[in-house]
Amino acid sequence: MADSPLISIIVPVYNAVDYLHYCVDSILRQSYTNLEVILVDDGATDGSSSICDEYAALDTRVTVIHQSNGGIAKAQNAGLAAAHGEFIAFADNDDILDRHNIEYLLHALQSTGADMSKARWRQFGVSSLETVSQEAAYGASRPRKITVFRHPLVAYQTVFCKSLRLVGNRLGRNTEARYFNEANWCRLYRAELWDGIRFPEGMYAQDVMVAGELYLRMGKVADLDVVLYNWLQSSESVTHKQRSFGFYHDNFMAGAANFRLCLEQGVRPGRSFYTVVGALREETTAPDFHEPANRDQHDDDEAELAELLGRLTPMQHAHCKATQQLRLLEKYVYDAKIKNMR
Repeated sequence: MADSPLISIIVPVYNAVDYLHYCVDSILRQSYTNLEVILVDDGATDGSSSICDEYAALDTRVTVIHQSNGGIAKAQNAGLAAAHGEFIAFADNDDILDRHNIEYLLHALQSTGADMSKARWRQFGVSSLETVSQEAAYGASRPRKITVFRHPLVAYQTVFCKSLRLVGNRLGRNTEARYFNEANWCRLYRAELWDGIRFPEGMYAQDVMVAGELYLRMGKVADLDVVLYNWLQSSESVTHKQRSFGFYHDNFMAGAANFRLCLEQGVRPGRSFYTVVGALREETTAPDFHEPANRDQHDDDEAELAELLGRLTPMQHAHCKATQQLRLLEKYVYDAKIKNMR
């Protein structure tokens, strides 16, 4: 493998005119420079598409794909189809990468032989854009520790409660290093991991749907104990908006798919239990829940959940239920903090 392999960074772009410069600038000023930056304009209507073209005219590393609006999965898939790099990274169009993001993640992959490397991230509000951008441009110090672990599907499903991670760290088990969710940013993947895997288009939970199969393909994951990604929390985010029945149903379907995969692999589906139970309950809170088709779909989902839970042993069910209740308490605190971030 070349010492300086090509890295493809895929950025789906949609109506992010106020933030896109921060994101793309943070990518183009990376300390690692052999990059292919793929900006996928998903039918933006606010001038974002013109900004993409301006970057392509100024920097030969930038490629722009213009397509009709089809959602983030369609944009991510277009980026994957166009990528030439030995390694793949993703970024959201309103987030900011630390200057050393790619450099450190690539070093971790090359030095450990892992299939994916990941780092830590932080959330910030719109009022902190300039400060965070300046800090990211300066760059983080090298990680103090790189932790390599196996069986990432197990880690994904079982290491997700913040309080338990803190306890594990206090006991010297370095539990935080094994935590990661289904988001695709703040990671670097070997490109071959994506062979035959594409995001389901037209679905809200596209990242959850591919998570299990993707992690099952990985032998080793490397974790860097340093913040290399800045995740913007804005009022336009789906995190802050009222969600439709379809949003919750898509999450239920994705969680159920991972639940079944875990049962096939002999993995306790802790995270997927939390996802499907929560999504089924939240379907009833959607403003369009009372539409007949949605009520019928909810009944079908309820039956599917009963079938899935019936396949758990009593011990598995008790453990999943306990971690679900703990995570619900954490979510209450998390939501209050994040949704009030400015």
